[in-house]
Amino acid sequence: MPYTAQISRSSPTCFVFLVDQSASMDDRMGGEDAPGGQGGQRKADVVADALNRLLLELTIRCTKEEAVVRDYFHIAVIGYGARVGTAFAGSLAERDVAPISVVAEQSVRIEPRTKKVPDGAGGLVETTVRFPIWVDPVADGATPMTQALTYARHVVERFVQQHPDCFPPVVLNLTDGMPTDGDAGPAAAGLRAVASSDGNVLLFNLHISDAGGQKVLFPDHDGSLPDEYARSLFAMSSVLPSHMRGYAMSQDIKAGEAARGFGYNADIITIVQFLEIGTRASDLR
Repeated sequence: MPYTAQISRSSPTCFVFLVDQSASMDDRMGGEDAPGGQGGQRKADVVADALNRLLLELTIRCTKEEAVVRDYFHIAVIGYGARVGTAFAGSLAERDVAPISVVAEQSVRIEPRTKKVPDGAGGLVETTVRFPIWVDPVADGATPMTQALTYARHVVERFVQQHPDCFPPVVLNLTDGMPTDGDAGPAAAGLRAVASSDGNVLLFNLHISDAGGQKVLFPDHDGSLPDEYARSLFAMSSVLPSHMRGYAMSQDIKAGEAARGFGYNADIITIVQFLEIGTRASDLR
């Protein structure tokens, strides 16, 4: 069966994050976190924070007992708005893809954050932690999603040429609007057509909400989706591999055999869940 290749330093996989950086990402989040979209955080801030948290988590997953970050993953973050290209800040902005060990070493800055931790007596206490920043929030320009998907195809084509037997690259697209550069379907199909010996590239799409209403995560059909744009994103999305479905269900998230890597009307919690499940590749060796 496909999507079973083990991930190792000699055969890493690649995660590509496509980040909508259009002007509408300056709008506020909706959903339960901000009823009616009033007083919520900017979508650009929420997405950047979630990505930075995930990048930190990925470095931790790749850190072994000797505190060395091993290159099981290569990472690309591609922004699309006023421009299409790497969304890494600092020195990483010079490259499209970087091994996770390089990502770990080259955050642009460290910010203090508060975090609740166990106090040893059954309660929680707030403490200050160091939080690395790799991606800054941006909200400017239109939504050239078709161009971004084509850019991602070139990135994964190069990666698969170098690692032909790898667990297939995973592309996660986070967007809040319709493409402004034509039908994105053919570009998405071209991206999904890239394949290693273990299967085709996985493309997952998440709609970022600025309004309340029913959220949908990992559906197996488009009948519950409210508009043509949501249905088109669903059609662009890959079916979840079995191990990702298993992980989703272990987190009490329904995901049937035909579930696709798609989410609609996402709030803050959904964004975090989507990124976590979408980056659950096979075991690291």
